[in-house]
Amino acid sequence: MQFGKLVDKAWEDKAAAEILKAPPSALEGLTEKHDAALKELGIKTVGDLGKWKYATRAAALVALADLDK
Repeated sequence: MQFGKLVDKAWEDKAAAEILKAPPSALEGLTEKHDAALKELGIKTVGDLGKWKYATRAAALVALADLDK
């Protein structure tokens, strides 16, 4: 699978499993400064970020927002 604009250029040819083990800066738009800030929250990998309870809660709210009218 091609991840193109989701990840930094250096990670475009990597498998999802490898990207999930990478630092958050592997994601397009994040830098090593973000890695340091996220590490303070216990987030060391892309996988940690994706499973972070606050990120999953926010994603759920975004997904449900259109239904709450």
